[in-house]
Amino acid sequence: MFLEIKNLHVKYGNVEALHGINIEVDEGEIVTILGANGAGKSTTLLAISGLVKPSEGEILFLGDQLHKLPAHDVVKRGITQSPEGRRVFGTLTVQENMNLGAFVSKDTEQVKKTQEWIYKLFPRLKERREQLAGTLSGGEQQMLAIGRALMNNPKILLLDEPSLGLAPILVNTIFETIKEINRSGVTVVLVEQNARVALKLAHRGYVMEVGNIVLQDSAEALLANPEVRDAYLGG
Repeated sequence: MFLEIKNLHVKYGNVEALHGINIEVDEGEIVTILGANGAGKSTTLLAISGLVKPSEGEILFLGDQLHKLPAHDVVKRGITQSPEGRRVFGTLTVQENMNLGAFVSKDTEQVKKTQEWIYKLFPRLKERREQLAGTLSGGEQQMLAIGRALMNNPKILLLDEPSLGLAPILVNTIFETIKEINRSGVTVVLVEQNARVALKLAHRGYVMEVGNIVLQDSAEALLANPEVRDAYLGG
């Protein structure tokens, strides 16, 4: 199995945020995790990234125990995250933000190739590469957050709420690009409030409620599921 989460528990102090979840992701897939605010979706991504440590359970990547590694070693293994709220460095240029995404990479030739590919995916970033990231629009900052995460040439890209606060036309652009990123061979784990868009893009999905997985199925089946429709797709 490519990425496997087994019986994962995560606590913040005395409060348990994840109650023993199981998730599997095959190489080349787009897997989406849906659920209301506070369901535990972002915590799941943070645990995969090594930014929060499980109190129980394990996260395996190609059979290796990911949950025992510090976050920078998780990045070295080829797992990067575009965080919720974009978190770009506003006082640095677009190019400087991009360079930070490649901080663990020693192969300068590969970094150059990857950067060219990202600027093809997001021509707007290329145009604005000398501009301070803080002066970009929300959509451009989202492109930069994704671009920065791709600079390490990852095997798995974790996306946390990429459509948050964006105009519908920009959401379509971002999601078309995610599809293209996936077609290039990057496996994607997507946390997204916009369930309809996420399920149209993904191969499979998991539905979370208060720290538990309550449903898992192909994206097609989840789109057609009346419970999912009522809860997340506006009927």
